[in-house]
Amino acid sequence: MSTLWIIALLAVVVVAVVAVFIVVGPGRGGGGRGRGLKKRFGPEYDRVVARHDGDTEAAEHELDERVKRYGSLEPRALPPETREQYVARWAGVQEQFVDSPRHAVAEADRLLARLAADRGFPADEQYDEQVSALSVHHAGQVEGYRRIHHAAHTDSSTEQMREAMLDARELFEELVTAKPADNGRHRPHHVGDRDRSGRRARSHAPWSPGRGHHAKGSGAS
Repeated sequence: MSTLWIIALLAVVVVAVVAVFIVVGPGRGGGGRGRGLKKRFGPEYDRVVARHDGDTEAAEHELDERVKRYGSLEPRALPPETREQYVARWAGVQEQFVDSPRHAVAEADRLLARLAADRGFPADEQYDEQVSALSVHHAGQVEGYRRIHHAAHTDSSTEQMREAMLDARELFEELVTAKPADNGRHRPHHVGDRDRSGRRARSHAPWSPGRGHHAKGSGAS
């Protein structure tokens, strides 16, 4: 084979490689970075991709920046007495939901913000920064914070507020736990939890009697 043919074949190979790179692009096509971010962020990854109109490169850049900014953040443990105070306040908010769902949702939103700040996340008046930081460390529960914040600042129905409270409670329970070893201890009861005798624990949740029971004083449905 002549030198000219070898050069021509190499040129074709180079053009093909460049074309593939342009079509697939860096960080696309299920690359290592994308797989790592999907594993870390779960549903949050899909939410950010959707917000970027399907542009995975832009979404992954945003998530990369969150990890760089907040990945090294080490949440502070809560003193036992502070933790118990938060648990009691959340139970009170849930009970308040029966008579005043809008006030309860607004208080739940503020309580989550203060709890996140006490755990070492950005200050409670910095909502966007809090959400970004929480998404790095609590990707599976951060949507609950968004939902309760949205419900607290919009004209949501009673059912929407009830669902937002349920979702927000997941993040609350994650944040109120002092450290991973404490999982399952010092947590507010879930509907259907059992006490040491095996009986179902009495829940503080106002919606525990069933979805058909509506909160008082709310014209929404």
